[in-house]
Amino acid sequence: MLSLPSSARVLAACEPVDMRKSFNGLFAAASQELGEDPTSGTLFLFSNRKRNLLKILYWDGSGLWVLAKRLEKGRFSWPVSGGAAKIDLKSEAFGQLIAGVQLDDEALVREIAALRACVPVVSINMRQC
Repeated sequence: MLSLPSSARVLAACEPVDMRKSFNGLFAAASQELGEDPTSGTLFLFSNRKRNLLKILYWDGSGLWVLAKRLEKGRFSWPVSGGAAKIDLKSEAFGQLIAGVQLDDEALVREIAALRACVPVVSINMRQC
């Protein structure tokens, strides 16, 4: 099981990414396209054009994780950016997004004021992924 700290930030890349990318390619996308430090402990979410594939890049302090999920039916409810390269997600929206639940875009966007306030620990059971 992968346990994430309550302070973990979740960023979704708004533009589709080539799902052939793995550690190095997603690391480069997080740093160059999103302008973020991939070793910051942030979870970086990437999806394909069809929005049925999802990859997560995560640095746990000792190395990189790349997690992948493919929906057998439907699409991930991906946030609309309004021109931004990335969007911060609330922990609740992150959990629902990776579960394949359809959400409103409003439910996905994290308010800046609540960016790091009282976010519960998110756990991903690897057997479910």
